Amino acid sequence: MDMVKLVKGDRVIERRKVDYENNINIWNLRGWKLDDGKPKAQPKPTPKPEPKAEKPKEEPKKDSEWVKEEAPKKTETKKAE
Repeated sequence: MDMVKLVKGDRVIERRKVDYENNINIWNLRGWKLDDGKPKAQPKPTPKPEPKAEKPKEEPKKDSEWVKEEAPKKTETKKAE
């Protein structure tokens, strides 16, 4: 009993050769192709980018340069009489 490998994308299945030959059109319509037995090409690894030079950090502001943030103004609501 001979077996054939069918490939669809990254999936591989094995079926009997007799079943495949009787239903070649159906397998092709569903997107299955005979496995050619060649190993799939491995994707080339992408080179890592070189680390960028770090920017010097800004020095924190001194107390004399610090400005107090204004608090949001409170609005008074009028009560319904």
